[in-house]
Amino acid sequence: MFRGFSGRDRFPRWSSSARHNYLVLQATDLTSKIDTVDPEVGAAIRDEFERQQYTLELIPSENIASPAVLQALGSLLNNKYAEGYPGKRYYGGCENVDRIETLAIERAKALFNAEHANVQPHAGTVANYAVYATVLKPGDTVLG
Repeated sequence: MFRGFSGRDRFPRWSSSARHNYLVLQATDLTSKIDTVDPEVGAAIRDEFERQQYTLELIPSENIASPAVLQALGSLLNNKYAEGYPGKRYYGGCENVDRIETLAIERAKALFNAEHANVQPHAGTVANYAVYATVLKPGDTVLG
């Protein structure tokens, strides 16, 4: 439910209720950290970090991401929908996404000495298969 504007008159205030709790989220700026905006979600993220530090995950699509990958995934690129291929997107404003995807394509082509490369996974299953095909030999056993 819309609750008016904040004191800065730039960002709207919204309220929602969940179970017995009533929570009013007020966006004062776009740089607030998760612990400030939603401490419960922040705590769950910290708990997941701890779990991952002490667990051996055998599912390829749940591999531990490096800090650099987490930084890219949490960047402003997350705000951009970029359906299609570089230079042939269905939405405008994809120049920077195109630059990154083109870099990934060129690097994949060089790595595999290939004429063409598609770096867009169709789904998590396809991403898992790519890892399996890269690291396994015929007849290897996979625990699932």
